[in-house]
Amino acid sequence: MDPSSPLHVFAYGSLIWRPGFPFAAREPALLRGFHRRFCLWSRLYRGTPERPGLVLGLDRGGSCHGVAFTVAPGDVAATRAYLRERENPRGENVYHERMLPVRLASGGVVRALCYVADRRHPAYARPCAETAARVIAAGVGQAGSNRDYLLNTLAMLREMGLRDAALEGIAGRLESAP
Repeated sequence: MDPSSPLHVFAYGSLIWRPGFPFAAREPALLRGFHRRFCLWSRLYRGTPERPGLVLGLDRGGSCHGVAFTVAPGDVAATRAYLRERENPRGENVYHERMLPVRLASGGVVRALCYVADRRHPAYARPCAETAARVIAAGVGQAGSNRDYLLNTLAMLREMGLRDAALEGIAGRLESAP
């Protein structure tokens, strides 16, 4: 990567509402070929080893509306290091880093850093909506409650005028989750 070039980062979960890195710009974006899904067990941020939570990952197929952040060239190295530790804490490597094309709301296409779920990792899961709601309702980890993670992500998507039917379906089941 050219050190004089900015970095684009595609956010689809908590990075939307809590990026944690400096950025020069942000705008809605669309990634094709992957969809947002609660597909990774979290034993740190949204759960514990005894009671895992679930976190979002990009899983293959479909498309995903999110946010593309533009990181200034001078902040790229620190941002990449921060994201590597945040997304794959303790070297767990539940996500693959991929540079993928995303379509910006302004009309252009950029290659953005995306964190794609590793389907071969033991943390990978595909729970049904009912199971996901039950786990999310009970999950709490170092970064807070799993419920807040889901609801904050939905709130930011709605603020951008976007819907995610799968996440809305899980949120609708939270009240009836044991």
